[in-house]
Amino acid sequence: MFATRIHPTSIVEQGALIGNNVNIGPFCHIGSEVVIGDDVELLSHVVIMGPTTVGSGSKIYPNAVLGGDPQNTKHKGGRTTLLIGKNCVIREGVTMHRGTDGSRGMTTVGDNCMFLAYAHVAHDCVIGDNVTFSNNVMIGGHVSIGNNVIIGGGAGIHQFVRVGHHAFIGGLAALASDLVPYGMAIGNHAYLGGLNIIGMKRSGMARPEIHNLRHAVRMLFDRTKSIKSRADDVRAAYPQSAAVADLIDFITTDTKRAYCTPPLDSAIEISDSDENS
Repeated sequence: MFATRIHPTSIVEQGALIGNNVNIGPFCHIGSEVVIGDDVELLSHVVIMGPTTVGSGSKIYPNAVLGGDPQNTKHKGGRTTLLIGKNCVIREGVTMHRGTDGSRGMTTVGDNCMFLAYAHVAHDCVIGDNVTFSNNVMIGGHVSIGNNVIIGGGAGIHQFVRVGHHAFIGGLAALASDLVPYGMAIGNHAYLGGLNIIGMKRSGMARPEIHNLRHAVRMLFDRTKSIKSRADDVRAAYPQSAAVADLIDFITTDTKRAYCTPPLDSAIEISDSDENS
């Protein structure tokens, strides 16, 4: 068991639970309902407030503010929470808010996530594992982000939008519609510009599955039928593909948003290099 180190200029309020081998640097402020797991490092000037849990092995950089009240006028001050997973890296100036008492009441961040400087996670969001927010990424309330998603610098995501597993959102994109798993959204407002082939390769997806997804997405967005009615055709065409099943499950889940689609005057574009993947 290793001793926890708390700099004498930091304030840890009575009631906070601090794990083993935690290093709390200068000028931090830890609230009375905070839980910090083992091996967490707070460099300096970090504020963690409210009922917030930080998973073991996470590292938090200066001026991050975690667990603040939700920026939502419907919130009436009830007890809500922020849960941050293990081994997350939270860089300078990042903000994350707790849930609202009129909604799910919790904001959830998965394991092994990285949030670069000045990113923002709003109330009631659900973020999966291995997600990367580049600098200045902003997501509104009630957003759902799947596993292994990468969001480019300065991108913004509208409240209630869903982003599927392994998707990629380009820098400065403004995403106001649901983005299917493995999709790549670019532009302002963002449109579906293809598939996140690089991300799929990096995750170890087999070449046949990449080909299945490529053809499935072309079927799904060919505009001869509505997307949801096309979903049954796609599932029937690729009954053994786990990746296609993930895509269709996302499409057939109830949502408050439309889907991020290709521009009206074009189809899904996939480069020759992608075809040879």
